[in-house]
Amino acid sequence: MSPDAAAGLPVAEYLVLSSRLIPGLDGGYTIATLARARQLAGAGVADGAGPQLLTFDPGTVAAHAEHRATFAAQGVLTDPSQMRNLFDEAVAPGGGAAEWLLAVADAAATADPDIEYRVLDDASGRSFASLPVIPGNPDWHLTDEPVLVHDASGEVVGGVRGFRGLYRAWLEHVTASFGDRTIVVICESRQIGELIADWSDPRVRVVHTIHTIHLEAPYGPDAPTNALWTRWFRLADRFDAVVWPTTTQRDDVIARFGSSASHAVVPNPIAPVDSRDDLREPGLVVVLGRLAPGKRVDHAIRAFLRADVPGSRMEIWGGGPEQERLQALIDELDAEDRVELAGYTDDPGRVLDRASLVVTSTAFEGQPLGVVEAMLHGAPVISYDVRYGIRDVLQQGGGVLVPAGDIDALGDALHRVLTDEELRTRLSAEAPSIAAAWSPERSLAALTAVIADVVSRPPRR
Repeated sequence: MSPDAAAGLPVAEYLVLSSRLIPGLDGGYTIATLARARQLAGAGVADGAGPQLLTFDPGTVAAHAEHRATFAAQGVLTDPSQMRNLFDEAVAPGGGAAEWLLAVADAAATADPDIEYRVLDDASGRSFASLPVIPGNPDWHLTDEPVLVHDASGEVVGGVRGFRGLYRAWLEHVTASFGDRTIVVICESRQIGELIADWSDPRVRVVHTIHTIHLEAPYGPDAPTNALWTRWFRLADRFDAVVWPTTTQRDDVIARFGSSASHAVVPNPIAPVDSRDDLREPGLVVVLGRLAPGKRVDHAIRAFLRADVPGSRMEIWGGGPEQERLQALIDELDAEDRVELAGYTDDPGRVLDRASLVVTSTAFEGQPLGVVEAMLHGAPVISYDVRYGIRDVLQQGGGVLVPAGDIDALGDALHRVLTDEELRTRLSAEAPSIAAAWSPERSLAALTAVIADVVSRPPRR
């Protein structure tokens, strides 16, 4: 019996598609995508090497090699050879475009003189492709302007129909050697999903995962849909399954858009941790994450000062565009002795082990990775009740939910938990068991059920 079959996964070729995977970028998206690939590797896909991780960003071969090496050193990439990039493979050894790309180039395709092109060169400075540049347009990936293809002499010999034609040509090249075997494609990117929604290969089943909120402010269930997602929802029923990270988001989507798509819930896996309760520091309140406007860290600062618990202090870990403004607020409130912008940490686990509690005042969320990680370390979480994911976790226990945007309520909750030792001890004790719902084992079981279901049915395209 193959490892795939033994683990319950259907025997198939597995591909994970990601727009890019770059260390230090895209936060939870990168973490979750690599964790899913490790899950599949651990379940025996490709004899433990894991799925092929296909990325589509036009970086250099050297940069992509560095990314793979970094992920491998961090222990988040099982087999670096399984991580492949379109543009690395679009270059022929002797210069110019690779044979698979030359083979699909339409000689009649020419550049629009009114369109700017980004010329891509190999490490020797030889051109192999030119990409149309569509400035200021979030839908650049949908352009029909041709991607131009260069031969070994650097001359343009034709082109393919936009990024859709380029991506599909590479995917068909990658899958050409699979024969008639079933191909399970896990698409982690909305942009790529839009470009493969009509991929009608009978071998292919597309499981499209979701990582982000689909709503605009004020982020309620009836709030405007983010413009980038409006078109995607029209295509959702073409995917063999759409996988949401939380039940709340899945249910909101079905209530609003109907159930014509095949919706499922698979929590993103978060590995167990070895927490250090002996490091816990009484009175230490931690904020951990990117300092971006949507995180509303200023709310957390004001709420902490409102709580006004003697001996307590706040450490804010992370960097981002709000850093200067937040420091100015701390100075304005004369709180330098109690609130510290601690900067970036490469050991967030130790920060969470030290925390008496963690507070988040974000305006929205897509997946509650930070909340779950804090709870695994035994740190209770006090949070605004915002979509999506935080409620799915904290309504079970291990923390306190307060109305979104209510700084006074957030401050009152901080005061209550910091001053009630019995309450804080109870929340800390129950947090890890509640967070276990996001364990790799439960996540893999849910993902396996989704894949087994889609493989058992004809493709939707």
